[in-house]
Amino acid sequence: MMKLIADSSANLTMLEGVTYQSVPMTIRAGERDFVDDETLDTHELLDYLAAHNGKSGTACPSLDGWLKAFEGADEIFVITITSSLSGTCASAMAARDVYLQSHPEVKIHIFDTLSTGPEMQLLAEKLAELHAKGLPFDVICEKAQEYLATTHLFFSLKSLHNLAQNGRVSKIAAGAIGILGIHILATASLEGTIQPVEKCRGEKKTCAAMVQKLLEADYHGGKVRIHHAENPETAGALAAALRDRFPWTLLHLFPQADIKSYPLRGLCSYYAERGGVIVGFETM
Repeated sequence: MMKLIADSSANLTMLEGVTYQSVPMTIRAGERDFVDDETLDTHELLDYLAAHNGKSGTACPSLDGWLKAFEGADEIFVITITSSLSGTCASAMAARDVYLQSHPEVKIHIFDTLSTGPEMQLLAEKLAELHAKGLPFDVICEKAQEYLATTHLFFSLKSLHNLAQNGRVSKIAAGAIGILGIHILATASLEGTIQPVEKCRGEKKTCAAMVQKLLEADYHGGKVRIHHAENPETAGALAAALRDRFPWTLLHLFPQADIKSYPLRGLCSYYAERGGVIVGFETM
């Protein structure tokens, strides 16, 4: 049996056509621990974090969490958040080494996406597609890694409060963003780090800038996955703007742009904060 596993920053709880499992990460703030599983109330999490002025942070899945997820499968594909900002990939690799000692016949491949959220979803969808074709394990790994090189990530943040509390940006910079009402537009760098690319004021300008960045990155139709933190309005406006750029073809039977929108789960909600939007897309 094949199993597809991702940490919870992929924002997926299921994936059609495959056995899928999400391994939860944890958000810690003050005396509260929020486990990023299907029972997490992200609205409550966002409210709590907005009111919390102390230190906060995140924790990667435990070794035991990965080991339990591996059980029952012969071929396992694991998708993780960027190793440049999280120990999740390292913990998955450590679990793989432990598991293979007692299950040497099992095949396990770990993809360090150097990204998060919707770009992880795109890879998961590609893996499911390749598996459905009946391709050998090694061929799936090779083709999926090639596909990952054609996907990209941009995101818009209205607040840097949690990034500052987590020590990833300065509190002075975070405070200035909040006061001035500026949105930060950023991308996942080739090294898997946060790379700011533009500052915008207001939702409309941010949406227009996001569309422009996708076009500059050579998006010309295909898949776009939009994940948002309680901001369906901007996600919808972005989707509409892209569909206007890439209208339906072949007598309107097939869309040039395959665009879907999803709410963020806990881990990405922590970093994106309320109003944040994360966009993954392919440039094949």
